[in-house]
Amino acid sequence: MPACGGPAEPPDGSASTDLTAGDDGGLADLAAGDLTSTPGDLGGGPRGVRFAAIGDTGKGNTGQKQVADAIARKCAASGCDFVQLLGDNIYDSGVTSVTDPQWQTKFEQPYMGVNLPFYVVLGNHDYGGNGAGTEFDKAKWEILYTASSMKWKLPANHYRRTVENVDFFALDTNLMMFNREVDKQKESLKNWQAASTATWKIALGHHPYLSNGPHGNAGSYEGLPGVPIVDGKNVKEFFDQNVCGKVDLYLSGHDHSRQWLVETCKGTELAVSGAGATGTELKGKNASRWQSTSIGFLYVTITGRQLVAEFIDITGKVEFTRTLNK
Repeated sequence: MPACGGPAEPPDGSASTDLTAGDDGGLADLAAGDLTSTPGDLGGGPRGVRFAAIGDTGKGNTGQKQVADAIARKCAASGCDFVQLLGDNIYDSGVTSVTDPQWQTKFEQPYMGVNLPFYVVLGNHDYGGNGAGTEFDKAKWEILYTASSMKWKLPANHYRRTVENVDFFALDTNLMMFNREVDKQKESLKNWQAASTATWKIALGHHPYLSNGPHGNAGSYEGLPGVPIVDGKNVKEFFDQNVCGKVDLYLSGHDHSRQWLVETCKGTELAVSGAGATGTELKGKNASRWQSTSIGFLYVTITGRQLVAEFIDITGKVEFTRTLNK
């Protein structure tokens, strides 16, 4: 039985992923993937979808291990199908190979007690440059590591995954920052949305649309509106045109805090869960339903037409609950 309770997802036999290899064995094109998985049925009807979401995790510090232990306890008690990582998976500059020792110290060992698949999106630190996100070839190692790990699941730099009645759209916001692969992601998302028959649609990315943390809101990241690339204008434009109002919820990290914002983007709810290893200040002025600088995670349960999200701290205390109904 998995350490976190409940059955883990079966092998992704129905997955279709296109990773185009270059002559040097690297990836010339980090293409979109499309996965379909079903957690299974506990008996007595649909069992729903249950997962933990955390970002900004890969530090190998005490905080990461404390959050990992809290997730393990919650999943053992309530059940989990998977963990969703929201980027900045390996600090400070990603990895240099699939055998980089950081895989052990910043992923495998901290999550040893969480026997579940970890689905992943990429953050700026995963693209190197000490967080500048400018070493664009580095992300390939996190994709290739999928074949080397029993837990790590990153089929492509952006991908769609369907689990029961939920479609997850995993995006690469770091490339958006630099106006790279924007049209490709736009086309992928358009096709996924058109094909979706899921009750719930959740977008996943690293950079927030709105945040009260030091990085702030898309379009004025770092308090620097009008500064190309740094301000995140490309991210804001992408979301305004392709995400806002077209999914039910957007989950992100980047700022090391936990927030559920009052304001939505055209009805899309916004939550930040970037306190997977450390916490940073909250100085923004966006109205929030709840926010905290303490480390912890988001636990989501989706059953039928109801979504229940809980922010949980490292002691297991449920600090905030948000319920969405359709």
